[in-house]
Amino acid sequence: MMGTPVLTYPDATLAVLPRSMAALYGDRPAVIERDRTLTYTELDARSASVAGSLRTAGVEQRDVVLLHLSNSIEFVVTYYGSLRAGATVTLVNPLQPVAGLGKQIVETGAVAAFTQSEQSARLVEAAQGTPLGTIVVVDSSAPEPGTRSLDDFVAGHLMAPTVSVTPDDVAHLAFTGGTTGVSKGVRVLHRNVIANVTQMIAWRAGHSVVTDRAGLVRLEKRDGSQDRGVVPGAAATVVVSPLFHAHALINMSFLLLCGATHVLAGRFEPARMLELIETHRATYVTGSPAMWHSLAVHPDVATRDLSSVRVVSSGAAPIDRVTLEHLEVAFPSGTVVEGYGLTEATCLVSSAPLTADGEYRLGSVGIPTFDTEVQIRSVIDPSDVLGPGERGELWVRGPQVTGGYLNHPEITAAQYVDGWLDTGDIAYRDDDGYLYICDRAKDMLIYKGYNVYPRELEEILVTHPDVASAAVVAREVGGVGQEPVAFLVPKDGHTIDKDAVAAFVAEQVLPYKKIRDVVVVDALPTSAAGKVQKVALRERLAHA
Repeated sequence: MMGTPVLTYPDATLAVLPRSMAALYGDRPAVIERDRTLTYTELDARSASVAGSLRTAGVEQRDVVLLHLSNSIEFVVTYYGSLRAGATVTLVNPLQPVAGLGKQIVETGAVAAFTQSEQSARLVEAAQGTPLGTIVVVDSSAPEPGTRSLDDFVAGHLMAPTVSVTPDDVAHLAFTGGTTGVSKGVRVLHRNVIANVTQMIAWRAGHSVVTDRAGLVRLEKRDGSQDRGVVPGAAATVVVSPLFHAHALINMSFLLLCGATHVLAGRFEPARMLELIETHRATYVTGSPAMWHSLAVHPDVATRDLSSVRVVSSGAAPIDRVTLEHLEVAFPSGTVVEGYGLTEATCLVSSAPLTADGEYRLGSVGIPTFDTEVQIRSVIDPSDVLGPGERGELWVRGPQVTGGYLNHPEITAAQYVDGWLDTGDIAYRDDDGYLYICDRAKDMLIYKGYNVYPRELEEILVTHPDVASAAVVAREVGGVGQEPVAFLVPKDGHTIDKDAVAAFVAEQVLPYKKIRDVVVVDALPTSAAGKVQKVALRERLAHA
C-alpha cells in the first residue's frame, strides 16, 4: 500500500475548472491566437454555451464528443465545454486519414464532434454509418452539408447544464501514439487529471489546489514552499505542441489553472517561436526534443531577448545531452528540466526539481513527483525489484495512473497490476533516487546474447560533429539475433561519412554494441508529439 499522501487532491471534476479560473483571473488573457484574445471570463462564458448546446443537441452525460481540431481558441473552448456538458472527450490528430478516423469514431462511440473546415470533409466521410450525428465546424459560417457552424450551434445558449459525473468517470479517451504498435484508447479519469494537475502545480508553482464552499477550486501557497518557476497570475507560455496529445493537454490545464497566458504558435517555425517568446515575455515553455534542437541552434537565439524564460521543459521523449547543453546557453535565465511521463499515467511521472536545493542531473528525468512511487523490475521476472544502477522495466504507482485501455481487458490486466503500471520503458535509478530512461523495452535488441540499448548509442551519435539527430533500431540477422542500425540526419552543410561515424561509436562502446550499418536520411519520421517513429524505421529496414 502507498504511504500517507503528501498532497490533498480536490474531490472535483474538470467541469469546474472554467468557472474556477474565471473567478481567479477574470479578464486576464487566457489564450492568444494571432490577433485574437480569449480572456478567462470569456472562456467561462463560451465553454458554458458549448455545454448547453451539446445537451440540447442530445448529447447525454458520459457520451463521447470527438475533438477533430488543431491548436486554436476553439479547441480550448470546446474541450472545456464538452467536459462541462458531462461528456467524455476523445482527441484525434486532425490529419488522421478517413479509415483511422472512422475506426476511432466506432471504437469510442462518439456521438458529436467539433472540426475545422480544412478537415471537415474527411470527418463527414468517416462518420457515415456511425453514431456520430452532430458535426460542428468551428471556423466557418457556411459549412458543408451535414454540419453546422459553431455560431449557429451555440446561438441562444448561455448556461452550462448541471452535471452529475463523478471523479471516477472518464474525462478523456486519449489514444496512444502507436509508435510501437496498435494505437489504443486510454481511459483517463477526471480524478487522474485533477491529481496530475495538482501534482504539477505543487511541483512547478509551489501551491496547493483546494476546493471552496461553492465547489470551485483555487490555489494556496504551500507552507515553506520555495520559488518553483511558475508564479500564479503572472506566467505566460508559447504553445507549439499539439493539444490533442496528452503532454500538451494536461500542461494546458495545469498552466491555465495557474493563470498563464497561452500563446498559440501554430506550425512550428524556430524564428517565429523565438519572436513570440520575446514579444509575450514567456516564462514557461514546454516542447519535444526535436523542437528544442531546432530552436537551440537557430541563429536568432543570439539576437532575441529570451531573459523572461524561467523554465524550459522537455517531455514526450528523451532529449539528448548535446541539445540540453545548447538550451542552457540559449536561455541563460531559465532552468532546463527534462521530465518523464506517458499517456497511461495521464502525463507527468517525474521531473527535475525546481527548487534551490534540488540538484539537476544531466541525462536524468528527475525524481518522481508527489505521491508517485516507481520500481525498477526485472524484465524476466517482474516480481524481482532491482536495486540502484540496475536496468529493468519501470513500474509506476500513483493517483495519476489511469483506468486502463478501452475495449482491451487482456492488455489492461497485463499492464495494470495491483495499482501498478508497467510502462514498458527500460530505466534505472541512481543511489539518490534520480531516474534515468534507457529505452523502450520493445526497442531493446539482443545481439549474440547481449542486451543492447539504442538510447545509449543515440547519445553517442549526436555528439559526432556531422550528426544533427539519430535513431537506432534493430535489424534481424538470423543466428546472432539483432544488430543495431543507425539512421542519421546530417547537420546543415555537413556530409556524413558512414564508416567514420561507425568507427567513432566503436571507439566508445564494447564490441557487441558497435553500429553495424548506417543509413543517412533527410529527416527522422516523428509523431505529432515529437516521438521518433521507430516502427517506420524498422519497416524500412525489413523492406530494404
